[in-house]
Parts: sequence; structure tokens; C-alpha cells
Amino acid sequence: MLQSGDTAPAFTLPDADMETFDLLSTRGRQRVILYFYPRDNTPGCTLQAADFSDHEDEFVRRDCIIVGVSPDDALTHAEFRDQHGLSVRLLSDTDAEVARLYDVWQAREVDGVKKMGVARTTFVIDKQGVIRHVLRDVTPRGHVAAVLKLVKELDT
Repeated sequence: MLQSGDTAPAFTLPDADMETFDLLSTRGRQRVILYFYPRDNTPGCTLQAADFSDHEDEFVRRDCIIVGVSPDDALTHAEFRDQHGLSVRLLSDTDAEVARLYDVWQAREVDGVKKMGVARTTFVIDKQGVIRHVLRDVTPRGHVAAVLKLVKELDT
């Protein structure tokens, strides 16, 4: 399981506009707030994406880019983004390859049925590509404030 101090695994995924996001392209330039979420248009996922979007300027001032990853396809991401006025970049991981790479593709029990899904997790990655913080079992309410606090602490 990935932890603080590990190098963030490299990946390339399409975003809501079918443009490619390559994690390696951020090295030396930006920190990355990489958050994994289960599905577009669910209450918790909408709250989390809207909260990140609402605070995006504060993250940008600290040289951060915010990217959300879920198994939804690019078209679903585009509809989700447009419906809720989201500004953060949403990446499509339809085969859960990157979710597996980051150890967030896990068995969960929903209504007595076990199935695989994304465990809501956020990684704070520094400009050198090193994971500085991992937040697992994230509760959407208050999460963005906690992540921003961690980013501010990296500046001190």
C-alpha cells in the first residue's frame, strides 16, 4: 500500500474533454492533489468535487493542480462537470488500472453484496513526484479544508 515518502506511480488518463493528463508532466512544476472517488453525481462525490472547485484558487496559489479520478467515462465526467459547474480536472479510469496502481480499488460491501469499487482516497504529491500525504476513508464534508491545511504546512 502506498504511503508518505513513496514515489507516486506514473500514469496517463483522459479527462472530461478527452485530453490526456500525464502525471509525469507535472514534475518539477506543480504539486498534485490526486483524489479518487467512486462515482459521478452521487451526493458525497458531488460535494467533494464542488468543494475542491470552490477552493481551487487557493490551491493554485500554492502551485497545486487538483485532479479527480473515478471509473466513470469521459462523457459522464463532462456531464457531471457541466451540471455542477466544476472546475477541477476529472480523469476517466474506466478499467480501474490507476485505481489498482494506487491501491484504492477494493472490495466493499453494499447492501449485503460484495463488489469492487474505489475507496475514497486523496494523495498530496510534491513537485518531485513524492507522496507527502495519504488520506484514506475520506469523508467529503470538511475534507478539502484538511487537504488545504496539509498543503499550507508543506510551505512552512
